Amino acid sequence: MASIQVQEVTKVYGLKKLFIDVTVNFSSGRRYGITGPNGAGKSTFLKILSGELEADSGSVHRPKRTSVLKQDQFGYEAWRVLDVVISGNANLWEALEEKQTLISKPEHSDADGVRLGEIECVISEENGYSAEADAGELLSGLGIPEADHEKCMSELPGGRKMRVLLAQALFGNPDALLLDEPTNNLDIDSIRWLERFLQAYRGVLLTVSHDRHFLNEICTHIADIDYETIITYTGGYDDMVGAKGEVRNKIEQENADRQKKIEQLQDFVARFGAGTRASQVQSRKKQIHRLTLNDLKRSNIERPWIQFQVKRPSSKQTLIIEGLTKRWPEVTVCERFRAVITKGEKIAIIGKSGVGKTTLCKMLMEELKPDAGHIDWGTQTSLGYLAQDHRDGIKDGMTVTEWLHSFEPNANLQEVRGLLGRMLFKGEEGMKPTEALSGGEAVRLIFSKLMLTKDNVLILDEPTNHLDLESIIALGDGLTKYEGTAFVATHDRDLVATFATRIFAFTDEGLVDWQGNYDDYLERHGSDETPRSGNNSGSNPPKKRNSQRPSAISMTD
Repeated sequence: MASIQVQEVTKVYGLKKLFIDVTVNFSSGRRYGITGPNGAGKSTFLKILSGELEADSGSVHRPKRTSVLKQDQFGYEAWRVLDVVISGNANLWEALEEKQTLISKPEHSDADGVRLGEIECVISEENGYSAEADAGELLSGLGIPEADHEKCMSELPGGRKMRVLLAQALFGNPDALLLDEPTNNLDIDSIRWLERFLQAYRGVLLTVSHDRHFLNEICTHIADIDYETIITYTGGYDDMVGAKGEVRNKIEQENADRQKKIEQLQDFVARFGAGTRASQVQSRKKQIHRLTLNDLKRSNIERPWIQFQVKRPSSKQTLIIEGLTKRWPEVTVCERFRAVITKGEKIAIIGKSGVGKTTLCKMLMEELKPDAGHIDWGTQTSLGYLAQDHRDGIKDGMTVTEWLHSFEPNANLQEVRGLLGRMLFKGEEGMKPTEALSGGEAVRLIFSKLMLTKDNVLILDEPTNHLDLESIIALGDGLTKYEGTAFVATHDRDLVATFATRIFAFTDEGLVDWQGNYDDYLERHGSDETPRSGNNSGSNPPKKRNSQRPSAISMTD
């Protein structure tokens, strides 16, 4: 059976050790989630497994039919969407291309005829005659409408391009599947479809994901990067958290015992180093040396401390939405929508990608005007905002500390630094230039700002983008304890279930106001969301493939 075998693999960047002498076997029929905080080396490890990146030492043996989720969404701009997916099966695609070359020749030799027969066998063995139908099924399951299947990749928005690349990775029943953040750019319906697909997959799967619910649904095992190694646990993410607590306590107790022993030996050497007990002193020094060589490894797991407070409460009736209507050419966001929000309610905004969640957030922030109706905030409301493009709200040319301090110039600088420390900007990290922030660091910095300004209304648009699992859990805790009013647009089902007391759901019937929690909503509706009619349809006929790439249809006719 196909498996991925890792032997004594080490990867170090500068002074940072990601993993040292890792030996692990990933077996066929098992589905592994790779976990660890931002910067632990999850994506790096996947790249080493795929062969895209070389380890500093050690070896990796992978099945020949190993499929990888590519990240370059602009790598196939001239290709037809269906062809991009079919190319995920390299053997089939090479056979199809060679067939197209041969049948395009003006004259055919006997050797050409023999070769065409051999190619037809390959195409048949690789299910090439149903390739377009299989590719179309994958695309539809991932939320790509049929009208887009014949288009060129250059005609699709970025989010849909990434879905096509995911379909490419899934195509052709590979022996091994390596997926880095496969749920990014997917709405809840598409994530649920992907979960069902992967649960039926029989090869060896390794995936990195910040979606805890997704990991719990699909994983039979978790491979956790920590203590400069990879520890494998049986079960999903929640199972790993419980088991890891026990392992962590054991390892850290061993570290503490070792450190205590070193201190005792050092005390002995200091007391008797100049005396008559030279042989005993030398023996103690050797013991110290051996213990010190065994590096006292610490867990790299860190969870930020997120606590949103309210400086001044809003009025009891925080928001009135009356007759709100907003339309785009492709979609009606809402039609005569009305709602009354009282202080302390926590609203999750859910729905498919592209239905208008960000538009609604921007209307709440009064950055966009509705076509009709109005939004009236109550007295003394103070709005804190995290935009979907998190970097837009952070000015370049400043340090992290300077940017945060600018929102409360009268705040004590020590308070600002303490707040940054709780959000994992420790020591010199507070002097980091804002333009050098990673995606996760940008989100944590905006959370720091919201914790400093203490607004009584929070509007968060996809706050889990770029966050690791520990940070998402901390966010759920922070929102649950928040005494103000919150509107959060997200695809993270566990986060919604954690904090939401009310649901704004984009459904086939329009924008629905469900006055209850997420579990009640699911029980009543039986689904997270339903497709919006007409959302994915267009008036233009499907475009033909680009002539630069051969069509799978023409090659199998």
